[in-house]
Amino acid sequence: MRTLLTALLSFAAGVLVMLLVTGHRAPPNQEKPSVAASSSAAPAPASSSSDTDDNDDNDNWPSQGPSPEQVIYSQPTMVSQAVSKLSPRVPDKTNLYLVTFAGDGGEDVFRNEAEYAAQLFTQRFGPTAHAVVLENNPTTLQSHPLASWSNLEATLDQLTTVMKPDQDILVLYMTSHGDEDHNLLVDMDPLPLDQIGAPDLAGILKKRAFKWKVVVVNACYSGGFVPDLRGPGTLVLTAARTDRSSFGCGSDSDITYFGKAWLVDALNKTDNLVDAFQIAKRDISGWEAQDKLTPSEPQMDVGAGIAQQLEAWRKEVAPAPAVPFMPPPPSASNASAQ
Repeated sequence: MRTLLTALLSFAAGVLVMLLVTGHRAPPNQEKPSVAASSSAAPAPASSSSDTDDNDDNDNWPSQGPSPEQVIYSQPTMVSQAVSKLSPRVPDKTNLYLVTFAGDGGEDVFRNEAEYAAQLFTQRFGPTAHAVVLENNPTTLQSHPLASWSNLEATLDQLTTVMKPDQDILVLYMTSHGDEDHNLLVDMDPLPLDQIGAPDLAGILKKRAFKWKVVVVNACYSGGFVPDLRGPGTLVLTAARTDRSSFGCGSDSDITYFGKAWLVDALNKTDNLVDAFQIAKRDISGWEAQDKLTPSEPQMDVGAGIAQQLEAWRKEVAPAPAVPFMPPPPSASNASAQ
């Protein structure tokens, strides 16, 4: 009996040791990379906040409407429909094709900016300007294709069939949160969307035969995209330098500092994208000084030939009057946060 009791006690002790070891083992790291706050709304007082992904509870998904599975499977059709609705290419002229990409579905500020950019280019710059909107927002799941890696590639592929890649100009406007490792937040919970880093975006563009490109990255730390994107025929504009935040995001903002400065203010004064950047950079510097913020220092890189190609496009443009910025009503999630 003593032998049996001893054996049972030894077995129990072994089980206890195993439980203790297991209980103190560090769990696998399941956190998503933090993504620091992107730009913040223009001259209204603003602050830079940490851009972490807090939307694990799916609060942003609309209670009425398509299911996540239905949204995912509708994307190829939605992309094709968006491209098919573009106005016809104007023959014998340099045309400009804008693709806007609003990455974070948790804040309306990015949707507002993407939709306004499309309105601005097509209404102010005439028939040679065309626009496709990709955006993540709970209110537009049935009206606009998602801003996702796959949809970006599909859109660019289809644009090569309607534009002349060796003559026309692609303008890609990316707006979202960005982190210190130079990744853009791509989020529409609970959909499993891939994030897009600087090498990823450069790789996506290099696979396509667009000779002339303007790539605008409006996010914190977006200057880190410049080394991968720069090259002949490419104008790169970013809202901040590689190690700085930009301002204007958040549920209480209608548009970012950079979006207001470059889109709403500067491009309603000039059709020269480079001159507009210089105007925007000056205005942003003034707003940041007024709000006592660390300067974001927007960056620009002008590749060989792109300024001349943009000038060829501008010769065909008779700018219309300024397009007012009027943000749509807030989504349900943003309205409840205000």
